[in-house]
Amino acid sequence: MISKKVTVKNPSGLHLRPAGMFCDKAMKFQSHVSFKYHNDSEANAKSVLSVLGACIRNGDEIEICCEGEDEEEALEALVDLVEGGFGEKA
Repeated sequence: MISKKVTVKNPSGLHLRPAGMFCDKAMKFQSHVSFKYHNDSEANAKSVLSVLGACIRNGDEIEICCEGEDEEEALEALVDLVEGGFGEKA
């Protein structure tokens, strides 16, 4: 298993559109993908309801965790998506 902490930069956090983008990206990989947030709570990155239920806002730090045969590619893709602000303007 590998993981990396990132800060959510887009102005509205993980609302419906970026949550959908996050899940779509995670589902492209065979690895188990989750993220930890707010005092080590954990959410399934492949479930939109789980991502939305985490209530991640701008400036929140999450730790993306990937485990499986393509874990390195999955982690890199998801970190890039978050660090890129999901294509939203600040």
